[in-house]
Amino acid sequence: MSAEPTALLGPSEVRELASALGVRPSKQRGQNFVIDANTVRRIVRAAEVGADDVVLEVGPGLGSLTLALLSVVDRVVAVEIDETLAAALPATVSARLPERADRFALVHADALTVAELPGPPPDALVANLPYNVAVPVLLHLLATFPSLARGLVMVQSEVADRLTAPPGSKVYGVPSVKTAWYAEARRAGAIGRTVFWPAPRVDSGLVALTRREPPATTASRAEVFAVVDAAFAQRRKTLRAALAGWAGSPAAAEAACR
Repeated sequence: MSAEPTALLGPSEVRELASALGVRPSKQRGQNFVIDANTVRRIVRAAEVGADDVVLEVGPGLGSLTLALLSVVDRVVAVEIDETLAAALPATVSARLPERADRFALVHADALTVAELPGPPPDALVANLPYNVAVPVLLHLLATFPSLARGLVMVQSEVADRLTAPPGSKVYGVPSVKTAWYAEARRAGAIGRTVFWPAPRVDSGLVALTRREPPATTASRAEVFAVVDAAFAQRRKTLRAALAGWAGSPAAAEAACR
């Protein structure tokens, strides 16, 4: 099933909705609303979701991406922290896609702490993640909802580079390693600044994720992540020095590495 062109939000509809709600995009919450219908169509295509998918969306805002997803997938569960936006979105869906409104669920919660979702477990994550918390939100969702088999997230271009960086790259770091524990991540396109309101000062990138089994290890994920955090905490130090606190001493760190 495809969305009718009138169902999706354009620049004037986004601003009218925001005005009616008395909403101004919040820099504190990293809110940049997508105002271009072709961009949300492109995101849905790149996510490769279809009629059988249950999609988790984070930070739906005024509903630009929500409407595009709901036109294509079986069900959308959206997590929104903003009280005004959370209260308004179900009405927007009912008004613009009434025949699909029963396939939408809104959870008013912080995506950094959300622990359960209504209905069948989601198999795909598709989201325009808030710039300031994109990495912790992504890692929390991958850890909390193992049913998420794949995803497509829009993040700041620099963050996209970090999430997809291979070992040895200059930007390889904590986000690269921790994301790789859960999934294979790859760049899936670039997004310009003009498709947002307000226009951010940075470009955005799409990152596609495919869940995989975590590496075989006798250590727990928490233990591995503790080493990762320590190793990258002071990048200018040698690994021996960086891991000294974690291991108990520089000598113990060297012995563990060897």
